[in-house]
Amino acid sequence: MQDFSLLYPQGREFTVKKLTAEAINDLSIDFLLDNLTDIRNEREHIFNLMTQVTDDPVVIKYRCDVFEDFLRFPELRAAMEELVKRLADLKDLSRFQKDQEGPSLWSLINRLREIDDYVTCITAIKNILEKLDVRSEGMLTLRQIVTDIDRESGFPQLKADIDETMEKARKLKSITIGVNLDDMLRPMSSGVLSLNDTYFSDAGLMKRFMNFTNKEDGLHKGADVSDIRRFHPANPNTASVGFVSYQTSAVSNDIAVQSSATGRDALSNAIKAPVTNIMKKTCDEIKSTIKRYVNISGYMLINLMPEILFYVRWSELIDKIIEKGMPVCKAEILPPDERKCSFKEIYNLKLAINNVNGDDINIITNDIDFDDERRIYILTGPNRGGKTIFTQAVGLAMMLAQWGIYVPAASAAVSPCDNMYTHFPADENDTVDLGRLGEESKRLSEIFDMATSRSFMMLNESLATTSVAEGLFIAKDVVKAMRYLGVRCIFNTHMHELARSLDELNNGVEGSSRVESLVTGVQRGERSFKVAIAPPQGVSYAKDIAKKYGVTFDQIKSSLDGRD
Repeated sequence: MQDFSLLYPQGREFTVKKLTAEAINDLSIDFLLDNLTDIRNEREHIFNLMTQVTDDPVVIKYRCDVFEDFLRFPELRAAMEELVKRLADLKDLSRFQKDQEGPSLWSLINRLREIDDYVTCITAIKNILEKLDVRSEGMLTLRQIVTDIDRESGFPQLKADIDETMEKARKLKSITIGVNLDDMLRPMSSGVLSLNDTYFSDAGLMKRFMNFTNKEDGLHKGADVSDIRRFHPANPNTASVGFVSYQTSAVSNDIAVQSSATGRDALSNAIKAPVTNIMKKTCDEIKSTIKRYVNISGYMLINLMPEILFYVRWSELIDKIIEKGMPVCKAEILPPDERKCSFKEIYNLKLAINNVNGDDINIITNDIDFDDERRIYILTGPNRGGKTIFTQAVGLAMMLAQWGIYVPAASAAVSPCDNMYTHFPADENDTVDLGRLGEESKRLSEIFDMATSRSFMMLNESLATTSVAEGLFIAKDVVKAMRYLGVRCIFNTHMHELARSLDELNNGVEGSSRVESLVTGVQRGERSFKVAIAPPQGVSYAKDIAKKYGVTFDQIKSSLDGRD
C-alpha cells in the first residue's frame, strides 16, 4: 500500500530523466502551468511531475488509462479535488503532531482529528469509486485498497469510537485549581481539584476575593474544598459525562515555585505542571480506545496529493479544449526501440489554450510521421509561416503522450523518447563570452553528450546568426551526427541549401535516421501554415508575396507604362 502511485504501476522498476532547463523554456512549461493552476504549491507539484521523463511504455500506458478515467468522470474530479483539500488539512495535522510539544490533551485531540479525517478520506474515495465504471489499473487498484482498508480496519466502529471520544473531549470546559500562597500572597504550590463540564463564568472573582480578605469570615478554615462551588459555579462532578473526577488536596502535585517581584507570571508557572499531569491521565484513558487501530499509519493518501492534482488540472484543461471542438486523442504507445511517431491533424497546444482563453484563432492542423523512411526533418518556409509553432507542437505532443495526457491531434502513435533536447536561439546576454556562434556550438555539443538513439531533438533557427557559409558548414555536420546517432529531430531553419543537401547528408554517413525536407506552404501569397514533404521552395515564397503586393518587375512595369 505504501508504494501505491497513480503515475507508476506497483512493483514496476523505472528510471526517469529530467528535462533540461532549455527544454523547459522552449516547450513553454511555465505557460502551461499558468493555465493549469494559479496556486503556488500546486504549480510546484505539477512542475516536478512534468519535468520528469520516462520512456517505459508500461508506465506510460498506465498513466494514459488513469487520465482517461479522470477525463471521463467530472464527478470523480470533483470528489478528488475535495479529497485533496482534506488531505492538505491531514498533512498539516500530521506535521503538527510530530512537531508540537504541547500538553498531551492537545496531542490527543489533534490525533483524533487526524484519524477522523483519514477515515473520512478513505470512505469518500471508496464511495465515489464504487459508483463509477473506472477501468484503469490505477483506479481499480485504488478502489481495492480503500475497500480493504475500510473492511479490515473496522471503520464503522472506529468512527463511532472517535465520535464518542471527541464528544467527551469537547465537554471539558474548565479546570478547578487550588493554589497555596505565602505570606506575601505569592503562589507556592498548586493542584488540580477537578475537571468540569461547564465554563467558569464569574468575572468578579478577584473583586469577591478582595472582599473576602477584608472580613474575617471570608476566609476558609483549613484546606477543605468541599464548598468550592461558593467560588466556582462550574460543577466539579463530571463523572456522568465520561471524565474521571480527580479530587485532589490543595497540596497535591506540588511543585516548587520561584516567585519574584519582577512581574513574572508565577501563577501560570505554578499550575502548568499539575494541569499537564492531570491532562495526561485523562488522555491516557481516551488513547486506549484507539490503540487497536495503530495499524492505520503512514497515510498513503497524502503521497497521492501531487498525482491527483496533476490528473485533475490536466483533465479540466483538456475538457475545455474538447468543448471548443478541437480534436484530442489518447496516444497509442509503441515500443521505444522502434523510434516511430505518427500524428494526424496535430496542432500546437498553446494555440488551443489561447482559444480556450477567448482568442479567435483559426488553428491549422498537420500530419507528420517519424519512421524508418524519415526521422530527421529539415523544415523551411517563410518568416512567420508557422515553422516554430509546428516544431513546438510536435515536441509538446510527444511530452503530453508520455505524461499520459490526451494529445492535441486526431490520432497519435508514439515510441517514447528517453529525453527531449531543444536548441532555440540564445539570449544575447548568454553569448557575451563565447559569441553567438560559439555559444550555439557549445550547447549543441552538450546535447550530443547526453542524447541517445531514443532521444528527440528540436532545433529552431540554430546556427543562423553567423554567415551562411559558416552556419551551413556546421549544420551539415550536426545533421550527419544526428543520422549517425539515430535520433528523431525537426530542424527548423532558413538555410534552404541544407534542405537541398539530402543526398549528401543521407549518403555521406551510415545511419538509421534518414533526412527529409519539410516545408511550410504559401498559397496565392497567403501563408497556409500547412506543412508538406517537398523540396525547399527558396525564392518561390518571395515570388508569391511579390505577386500578392504587386511588386514583381512585370507588375511594376505595367503600372509605370499605364501612366502614359
